[in-house]
Amino acid sequence: MSASGGTKAIVAALAANLAIAVAKFVAFLFSGSSSMLAESVHSLADSGNQGLLLVGGKKAQREATPQHPFGYGRERYIYAFLVSIILFSVGGMFALYEGYEKIKHPHEIEHWYWPVGVLVFAIIAETFSFRTAIKESNVLRGQKSWKEFVRHAKAPELPVVLLEDLGALVGLVLALGGVSLALATGDGVWDGIGTLCIGVLLILIAVVLAIETKSLLLGEAAGVEDVHKIEAAVVDGDTVTRIIHMRTLHLGPEELLVAAKIAVRHDDTATEVAAAIDAAEARIREAVPIARVIYLEPDVYSETEAARGADPEATPGGPSSDPAGH
Repeated sequence: MSASGGTKAIVAALAANLAIAVAKFVAFLFSGSSSMLAESVHSLADSGNQGLLLVGGKKAQREATPQHPFGYGRERYIYAFLVSIILFSVGGMFALYEGYEKIKHPHEIEHWYWPVGVLVFAIIAETFSFRTAIKESNVLRGQKSWKEFVRHAKAPELPVVLLEDLGALVGLVLALGGVSLALATGDGVWDGIGTLCIGVLLILIAVVLAIETKSLLLGEAAGVEDVHKIEAAVVDGDTVTRIIHMRTLHLGPEELLVAAKIAVRHDDTATEVAAAIDAAEARIREAVPIARVIYLEPDVYSETEAARGADPEATPGGPSSDPAGH
Protein backbone atom coordinates (compact mmCIF):
# COMPACT_ATOMS: atom_id res chain seq x y z
CA MET A 1 0.00 0.00 0.00
CA SER A 2 1.33 3.42 -0.86
CA ALA A 3 1.79 6.16 1.67
CA SER A 4 -1.43 7.73 0.42
CA GLY A 5 -3.24 4.65 1.64
CA GLY A 6 -2.69 5.85 5.20
CA THR A 7 -0.55 2.93 6.41
CA LYS A 8 0.81 4.99 9.29
CA ALA A 9 -2.71 5.85 10.47
CA ILE A 10 -3.81 2.19 10.21
CA VAL A 11 -0.83 0.92 12.22
CA ALA A 12 -1.35 3.61 14.88
CA ALA A 13 -5.03 2.68 15.18
CA LEU A 14 -4.20 -1.04 15.31
CA ALA A 15 -1.68 -0.59 18.14
CA ALA A 16 -4.05 1.62 20.12
CA ASN A 17 -7.04 -0.69 19.71
CA LEU A 18 -5.17 -3.85 20.71
CA ALA A 19 -3.94 -2.22 23.92
CA ILE A 20 -7.35 -0.75 24.66
CA ALA A 21 -9.19 -4.02 23.98
CA VAL A 22 -7.07 -5.86 26.55
CA ALA A 23 -7.51 -3.11 29.14
CA LYS A 24 -11.28 -2.95 28.64
CA PHE A 25 -11.71 -6.71 28.92
CA VAL A 26 -9.73 -6.76 32.18
CA ALA A 27 -11.95 -3.94 33.47
CA PHE A 28 -15.06 -5.95 32.50
CA LEU A 29 -13.80 -9.00 34.40
CA PHE A 30 -13.30 -6.97 37.58
CA SER A 31 -16.37 -4.72 37.34
CA GLY A 32 -19.02 -6.67 35.42
CA SER A 33 -19.84 -3.54 33.38
CA SER A 34 -21.68 -4.37 30.13
CA SER A 35 -20.41 -1.10 28.65
CA MET A 36 -16.89 -2.39 29.24
CA LEU A 37 -17.68 -5.70 27.53
CA ALA A 38 -19.29 -3.96 24.56
CA GLU A 39 -16.36 -1.55 24.31
CA SER A 40 -13.79 -4.38 24.53
CA VAL A 41 -15.53 -6.22 21.67
CA HIS A 42 -15.71 -2.93 19.77
CA SER A 43 -11.95 -2.39 20.15
CA LEU A 44 -11.23 -6.00 19.21
CA ALA A 45 -13.40 -5.64 16.10
CA ASP A 46 -11.60 -2.40 15.23
CA SER A 47 -8.25 -4.21 15.55
CA GLY A 48 -9.47 -6.88 13.15
CA ASN A 49 -10.70 -4.18 10.79
CA GLN A 50 -7.31 -2.50 10.65
CA GLY A 51 -5.75 -5.91 10.00
CA LEU A 52 -8.15 -6.36 7.07
CA LEU A 53 -7.20 -2.96 5.65
CA LEU A 54 -3.51 -3.90 5.77
CA VAL A 55 -4.24 -7.26 4.09
CA GLY A 56 -6.26 -5.52 1.38
CA GLY A 57 -3.44 -3.06 0.73
CA LYS A 58 -0.95 -5.94 0.41
CA LYS A 59 -3.14 -7.97 -1.95
CA ALA A 60 -3.81 -4.91 -4.13
CA GLN A 61 -0.09 -4.72 -4.98
CA ARG A 62 -0.16 -7.98 -6.95
CA GLU A 63 0.81 -7.78 -10.62
CA ALA A 64 -1.87 -8.00 -13.30
CA THR A 65 -2.53 -11.44 -14.76
CA PRO A 66 -4.21 -12.63 -17.99
CA GLN A 67 -7.31 -13.43 -15.93
CA HIS A 68 -7.22 -10.02 -14.20
CA PRO A 69 -5.59 -7.77 -16.83
CA PHE A 70 -6.36 -4.56 -14.94
CA GLY A 71 -4.71 -5.75 -11.74
CA TYR A 72 -6.02 -6.10 -8.20
CA GLY A 73 -6.39 -2.48 -7.09
CA ARG A 74 -10.03 -3.00 -6.08
CA GLU A 75 -8.97 -5.46 -3.38
CA ARG A 76 -8.70 -2.40 -1.15
CA TYR A 77 -12.36 -1.56 -1.76
CA ILE A 78 -13.45 -5.13 -1.01
CA TYR A 79 -11.64 -5.25 2.32
CA ALA A 80 -12.95 -1.81 3.28
CA PHE A 81 -16.48 -3.08 2.59
CA LEU A 82 -15.82 -6.10 4.81
CA VAL A 83 -14.80 -3.69 7.56
CA SER A 84 -18.21 -2.00 7.40
CA ILE A 85 -19.95 -5.38 7.71
CA ILE A 86 -17.85 -6.42 10.72
CA LEU A 87 -18.38 -3.04 12.39
CA PHE A 88 -22.14 -3.43 11.90
CA SER A 89 -22.44 -7.04 13.09
CA VAL A 90 -19.66 -7.66 15.62
CA GLY A 91 -19.56 -4.11 16.96
CA GLY A 92 -23.02 -2.59 16.64
CA MET A 93 -25.33 -5.59 16.95
CA PHE A 94 -23.36 -7.08 19.85
CA ALA A 95 -23.53 -3.78 21.73
CA LEU A 96 -27.30 -3.57 21.18
CA TYR A 97 -27.70 -7.11 22.51
CA GLU A 98 -25.54 -6.42 25.58
CA GLY A 99 -27.37 -3.16 26.29
CA TYR A 100 -30.74 -4.89 26.10
CA GLU A 101 -29.61 -7.66 28.43
CA LYS A 102 -28.21 -5.15 30.94
CA ILE A 103 -31.41 -3.09 30.97
CA LYS A 104 -33.48 -6.24 31.37
CA HIS A 105 -31.24 -7.69 34.08
CA PRO A 106 -29.36 -4.77 35.68
CA HIS A 107 -26.75 -5.28 38.36
CA GLU A 108 -24.50 -2.94 40.28
CA ILE A 109 -21.02 -2.16 38.95
CA GLU A 110 -18.25 -3.53 41.14
CA HIS A 111 -14.75 -2.08 41.55
CA TRP A 112 -15.75 1.17 39.78
CA TYR A 113 -12.15 2.36 39.51
CA TRP A 114 -11.38 -0.31 36.89
CA PRO A 115 -13.85 0.80 34.21
CA VAL A 116 -13.34 4.50 34.91
CA GLY A 117 -9.53 4.21 34.80
CA VAL A 118 -9.57 2.12 31.62
CA LEU A 119 -12.00 4.47 29.88
CA VAL A 120 -9.80 7.48 30.67
CA PHE A 121 -6.76 5.58 29.37
CA ALA A 122 -8.67 4.53 26.25
CA ILE A 123 -9.81 8.08 25.53
CA ILE A 124 -6.19 9.28 25.68
CA ALA A 125 -4.97 6.44 23.42
CA GLU A 126 -7.80 6.91 20.88
CA THR A 127 -7.13 10.65 20.81
CA PHE A 128 -3.53 10.02 19.70
CA SER A 129 -4.75 7.53 17.07
CA PHE A 130 -7.40 9.98 15.83
CA ARG A 131 -4.81 12.76 15.69
CA THR A 132 -2.56 10.58 13.49
CA ALA A 133 -5.48 9.82 11.14
CA ILE A 134 -6.34 13.53 10.89
CA LYS A 135 -2.72 14.44 10.15
CA GLU A 136 -2.44 11.77 7.43
CA SER A 137 -5.79 12.78 5.92
CA ASN A 138 -4.90 16.47 5.77
CA VAL A 139 -2.12 15.63 3.31
CA LEU A 140 -4.74 14.44 0.79
CA ARG A 141 -7.78 16.46 1.88
CA GLY A 142 -6.58 19.83 0.61
CA GLN A 143 -9.39 22.40 0.68
CA LYS A 144 -12.19 19.83 0.91
CA SER A 145 -14.43 19.69 3.96
CA TRP A 146 -14.28 16.55 6.07
CA LYS A 147 -17.65 15.46 4.71
CA GLU A 148 -16.44 15.88 1.12
CA PHE A 149 -13.21 14.03 1.91
CA VAL A 150 -15.04 11.00 3.33
CA ARG A 151 -17.56 10.96 0.48
CA HIS A 152 -15.18 11.44 -2.43
CA ALA A 153 -11.88 9.88 -1.32
CA LYS A 154 -10.80 7.17 -3.77
CA ALA A 155 -8.49 5.50 -1.21
CA PRO A 156 -10.83 3.95 1.38
CA GLU A 157 -8.41 3.38 4.26
CA LEU A 158 -8.20 6.89 5.70
CA PRO A 159 -11.98 7.54 5.73
CA VAL A 160 -12.47 4.13 7.39
CA VAL A 161 -9.87 4.83 10.09
CA LEU A 162 -11.19 8.37 10.63
CA LEU A 163 -14.77 7.21 11.15
CA GLU A 164 -13.67 4.26 13.31
CA ASP A 165 -11.58 6.51 15.55
CA LEU A 166 -14.35 9.10 15.77
CA GLY A 167 -16.85 6.38 16.66
CA ALA A 168 -14.44 4.96 19.24
CA LEU A 169 -13.97 8.32 20.94
CA VAL A 170 -17.70 9.09 21.06
CA GLY A 171 -18.38 5.51 22.19
CA LEU A 172 -15.89 5.86 25.03
CA VAL A 173 -17.56 9.06 26.19
CA LEU A 174 -20.95 7.31 26.08
CA ALA A 175 -19.54 4.36 28.03
CA LEU A 176 -18.02 6.69 30.63
CA GLY A 177 -21.33 8.51 30.92
CA GLY A 178 -23.24 5.26 31.37
CA VAL A 179 -20.83 3.94 33.99
CA SER A 180 -20.76 7.27 35.84
CA LEU A 181 -24.57 7.49 35.98
CA ALA A 182 -24.79 3.87 37.12
CA LEU A 183 -22.32 4.59 39.93
CA ALA A 184 -24.01 7.84 40.92
CA THR A 185 -27.54 6.39 41.04
CA GLY A 186 -26.71 2.81 42.00
CA ASP A 187 -28.86 1.71 39.05
CA GLY A 188 -27.13 -0.55 36.51
CA VAL A 189 -29.77 0.32 33.89
CA TRP A 190 -27.73 3.42 32.99
CA ASP A 191 -24.82 1.18 32.05
CA GLY A 192 -27.14 -0.70 29.69
CA ILE A 193 -28.44 2.55 28.17
CA GLY A 194 -24.86 3.66 27.51
CA THR A 195 -24.21 0.33 25.79
CA LEU A 196 -27.31 0.72 23.60
CA CYS A 197 -26.13 4.18 22.54
CA ILE A 198 -22.75 2.73 21.58
CA GLY A 199 -24.50 0.09 19.45
CA VAL A 200 -26.60 2.67 17.61
CA LEU A 201 -23.51 4.82 16.97
CA LEU A 202 -21.52 1.89 15.54
CA ILE A 203 -24.37 0.82 13.26
CA LEU A 204 -24.73 4.38 11.89
CA ILE A 205 -21.00 4.56 11.13
CA ALA A 206 -21.08 1.10 9.55
CA VAL A 207 -23.96 2.13 7.26
CA VAL A 208 -22.07 5.25 6.11
CA LEU A 209 -18.95 3.18 5.40
CA ALA A 210 -20.96 0.54 3.53
CA ILE A 211 -22.61 3.15 1.29
CA GLU A 212 -19.33 4.85 0.41
CA THR A 213 -17.33 1.65 -0.20
CA LYS A 214 -20.18 0.17 -2.24
CA SER A 215 -19.93 3.17 -4.56
CA LEU A 216 -16.19 2.55 -4.95
CA LEU A 217 -16.79 -1.15 -5.63
CA LEU A 218 -19.30 -0.35 -8.36
CA GLY A 219 -16.69 1.85 -10.04
CA GLU A 220 -16.33 5.60 -9.68
CA ALA A 221 -15.15 8.08 -12.28
CA ALA A 222 -12.18 10.37 -11.76
CA GLY A 223 -12.74 13.49 -9.70
CA VAL A 224 -13.85 16.66 -11.49
CA GLU A 225 -10.41 18.23 -11.11
CA ASP A 226 -8.66 15.25 -12.71
CA VAL A 227 -11.24 15.13 -15.52
CA HIS A 228 -10.54 18.77 -16.39
CA LYS A 229 -6.79 18.09 -16.40
CA ILE A 230 -7.26 15.14 -18.74
CA GLU A 231 -9.49 17.13 -21.08
CA ALA A 232 -6.93 19.94 -21.24
CA ALA A 233 -4.12 17.45 -21.89
CA VAL A 234 -5.87 15.56 -24.72
CA VAL A 235 -6.61 18.48 -27.03
CA ASP A 236 -3.56 20.03 -28.67
CA GLY A 237 -5.46 22.24 -31.12
CA ASP A 238 -3.45 20.88 -34.00
CA THR A 239 -4.11 17.21 -34.72
CA VAL A 240 -6.49 16.52 -31.83
CA THR A 241 -9.15 19.22 -32.13
CA ARG A 242 -11.67 18.14 -29.48
CA ILE A 243 -12.99 15.32 -27.30
CA ILE A 244 -16.17 13.79 -28.72
CA HIS A 245 -16.87 11.83 -25.56
CA MET A 246 -14.86 10.43 -22.67
CA ARG A 247 -15.26 8.01 -19.78
CA THR A 248 -12.99 7.48 -16.78
CA LEU A 249 -13.00 4.69 -14.20
CA HIS A 250 -10.96 4.01 -11.07
CA LEU A 251 -9.47 0.51 -11.32
CA GLY A 252 -8.11 1.12 -7.82
CA PRO A 253 -7.38 4.11 -5.60
CA GLU A 254 -4.22 4.93 -7.56
CA GLU A 255 -4.98 3.56 -11.02
CA LEU A 256 -7.28 5.26 -13.49
CA LEU A 257 -8.66 4.05 -16.82
CA VAL A 258 -9.31 6.71 -19.48
CA ALA A 259 -11.30 5.92 -22.63
CA ALA A 260 -12.13 8.65 -25.13
CA LYS A 261 -13.15 9.23 -28.71
CA ILE A 262 -11.15 12.16 -30.02
CA ALA A 263 -11.63 14.29 -33.11
CA VAL A 264 -8.76 14.49 -35.62
CA ARG A 265 -8.53 16.35 -38.92
CA HIS A 266 -9.99 14.45 -41.86
CA ASP A 267 -6.92 14.91 -44.04
CA ASP A 268 -4.36 13.68 -41.45
CA THR A 269 -2.42 10.57 -42.39
CA ALA A 270 -2.50 7.41 -40.27
CA THR A 271 1.07 8.14 -39.18
CA GLU A 272 0.13 11.64 -38.03
CA VAL A 273 -2.92 10.36 -36.14
CA ALA A 274 -0.88 7.62 -34.41
CA ALA A 275 1.76 10.16 -33.39
CA ALA A 276 -0.94 12.52 -32.08
CA ILE A 277 -2.48 9.73 -29.98
CA ASP A 278 0.91 8.82 -28.52
CA ALA A 279 1.56 12.46 -27.68
CA ALA A 280 -1.90 12.85 -26.10
CA GLU A 281 -1.34 9.76 -23.94
CA ALA A 282 1.97 11.18 -22.75
CA ARG A 283 0.33 14.51 -21.88
CA ILE A 284 -2.45 12.74 -19.96
CA ARG A 285 0.03 10.72 -17.89
CA GLU A 286 2.02 13.86 -17.14
CA ALA A 287 -1.09 15.77 -16.06
CA VAL A 288 -2.65 12.88 -14.08
CA PRO A 289 0.01 10.28 -13.19
CA ILE A 290 -2.53 7.72 -11.95
CA ALA A 291 -4.01 7.53 -15.49
CA ARG A 292 -2.18 4.32 -16.35
CA VAL A 293 -4.61 2.65 -18.76
CA ILE A 294 -5.54 4.90 -21.69
CA TYR A 295 -7.55 4.09 -24.81
CA LEU A 296 -8.00 6.85 -27.40
CA GLU A 297 -10.12 6.24 -30.50
CA PRO A 298 -9.69 8.72 -33.40
CA ASP A 299 -12.73 9.93 -35.30
CA VAL A 300 -13.77 12.81 -37.53
CA TYR A 301 -16.01 15.30 -35.78
CA SER A 302 -19.36 15.94 -37.49
CA GLU A 303 -21.48 18.98 -36.71
CA THR A 304 -24.52 17.11 -38.07
CA GLU A 305 -24.01 14.16 -35.75
CA ALA A 306 -23.30 16.45 -32.82
CA ALA A 307 -26.59 18.29 -33.42
CA ARG A 308 -28.49 15.04 -32.95
CA GLY A 309 -27.23 14.80 -29.38
CA ALA A 310 -25.12 12.22 -27.61
CA ASP A 311 -25.37 8.62 -28.75
CA PRO A 312 -26.54 6.42 -25.84
CA GLU A 313 -24.80 3.45 -27.45
CA ALA A 314 -21.49 5.25 -27.84
CA THR A 315 -20.07 4.02 -24.54
CA PRO A 316 -21.29 1.88 -21.65
CA GLY A 317 -23.45 3.99 -19.40
CA GLY A 318 -24.53 6.35 -22.13
CA PRO A 319 -24.04 10.12 -22.20
CA SER A 320 -23.49 12.24 -19.12
CA SER A 321 -23.88 15.98 -18.66
CA ASP A 322 -21.40 15.79 -15.78
CA PRO A 323 -17.80 15.93 -17.07
CA ALA A 324 -16.72 13.67 -14.22
CA GLY A 325 -19.24 11.03 -15.25
CA HIS A 326 -20.98 11.09 -11.85
